[in-house]
Parts: sequence; structure tokens; C-alpha cells
Amino acid sequence: MGSVGVQIVCVALGVLGLVGVIVICAVPRWKVSSFSGANIVTAQSAQDGLWMSCVVQSTGQQQCKKYDSMLVLSSDLQAARAMTIIGCMISGLSLLILFCGADFTTCIENEAVKPKISLVAGVGLLLAGLLAIIPVSWSAHTTVRQFNDPLVPASQKKELGACIFVGWGAGVLLILAGGLLCCFSRPKYGGSGGTAKYYSNNASAPNKNYV
Repeated sequence: MGSVGVQIVCVALGVLGLVGVIVICAVPRWKVSSFSGANIVTAQSAQDGLWMSCVVQSTGQQQCKKYDSMLVLSSDLQAARAMTIIGCMISGLSLLILFCGADFTTCIENEAVKPKISLVAGVGLLLAGLLAIIPVSWSAHTTVRQFNDPLVPASQKKELGACIFVGWGAGVLLILAGGLLCCFSRPKYGGSGGTAKYYSNNASAPNKNYV
């Protein structure tokens, strides 16, 4: 079983990764307006997220509007909705499982079961990390491809928002936490290595002299 210090580090990394996934799910900063070419008007900028689109004025005022229909979203944002929500659920559940099987908790007193529980939590964190990296990478690829497309008007081009980079960081933290748990939470098989001792019933009997 891994040391308590490694498990505490994994918990910290997992919590930071979970917070990052929640941020990218809630904050509408996946795509932002691009000020390139003839599009030099900076009085307002558009920001697109998973659930709404916002317009930020130069004065600091912000107006947001929820998407009227899911069908108006691109395929990458539609998949990102499902993946980020599932990633939040899996990472949160994995952290709870980790708390139950960690050495610094007494939820489970069976020392032989704790490594298996921590291993399950590690696999869950790995999966949650992949579910965080895949949608932001897909969205980044789509945004870059449209930005370099000469057929797309300059006024409609977007750039990578802050949520893309936060998502990459959160995914790396979750994968790192899951990898450490998988490496340091391998169940130990076999006995304790002690030597079996056999006692005779006659060992404690008094010596008898026979004629």
C-alpha cells in the first residue's frame, strides 16, 4: 500500500482537478471573439460556453443568454456537455471512494481491502482526466481550424478561451492523481511470510520414567 503522504497528494490533486472541471463546465469562456484582420472593433467581445453565450462591453457590463436549443451548438460543444458532466460525477465519486480506502481514514478497517478500493479510485480519476482533456482538445481543434479557414469571415472567427487551458490543466491533474494511486495501491498477495509452528500435545506433559 502506498504511503499516507502519496495518498494525501493524490487527494489534493484530485480536488484541484475536480474544481477545474466544474469551472470549465460553468464558465462561458470556451471560445472568445478574435480581433484579427479588419475586425478591430473592441467595444464588445463575445464569449461562448457550454450553456450560454455572453457579450462583454468595454465598460465591463456583461449580458448572457442561454442557448435556445441544443441543436444550435456545434458537435464538439454538445459532446463537451456530456463529457464534462460525467467527468465531474466520476471524479467526485472517485474522491469519496479514495477517502474510504485511504490509510489516513478509518472508514474501512480491513487492510487487505484498502489497496483495492484505492486502486478503483485511481482508475476513476484516470477516466475523469480523459473525459476532461478530450472535449477541450476537440473544441480547441475546431476553433483553430475555423480560425485558419479563409472562407470564414473575420467577424465570425473565434479564439481559444481560458476554459480550454483550465480544462487541460484539470485533466493533467486528475490523470496524475489516478496514475499515482494505480502505482502505489497494488494489492499484496500471499501470506505474511511467517513460519508456521506446530506444537505437540505432549510438549507440555511431564516427563515420565518407565521401568
